[in-house]
Amino acid sequence: MAKANPTATMDTTMGEIVCEIYLDRVPRTASNFIDLAQSGFYNGIHFHRVIPNFMNQFGCPHAKDPNSRQAGTGGPPDGQFKNLATGKMESRTRGGNIQDENISRDSNAPGTLSMANTGRPNSGGSQFFLNVANNSNLDWFSPGQSKHPVFGKVIKGMDVATKISKVRTRNDNPVQPIMMKSIAIKF
Repeated sequence: MAKANPTATMDTTMGEIVCEIYLDRVPRTASNFIDLAQSGFYNGIHFHRVIPNFMNQFGCPHAKDPNSRQAGTGGPPDGQFKNLATGKMESRTRGGNIQDENISRDSNAPGTLSMANTGRPNSGGSQFFLNVANNSNLDWFSPGQSKHPVFGKVIKGMDVATKISKVRTRNDNPVQPIMMKSIAIKF
């Protein structure tokens, strides 16, 4: 019998979102997220890009200050983390980036979590987004430049994710800051 995937409970200032993390489908991407969450990296970071009928982006360390002009440009420190599926060590390099993991054909459907990047290969690190609409144009296997692998899905609290996507913004940044208080991983 296959082992169940871990879950991530995201405690935000607007409510709780629980996600299944696809460790069985994209182990490097999932292990990177789990490592950052367990280290407390995401605690106190604000959503820095929120677009109704599109997505909520999060995970830039510069967004600890919700008004930072650098929000959306940062990543985790370079280093290593354990791939929880293979047991091998993986690397974060060139500004905390991991190697792309374009192996699972999960689409950027409503309620999925996807790795954000700069648009260049191997440029994802700590930033991710919650899709609140069908964004299949962002699939790594779709035509075009945008390539964003899905690494999880909301299993509880989609109403919270949708509510976040509809807040008043200025230049896509929530006027009233929305903070990730913590992310708890459960195996």
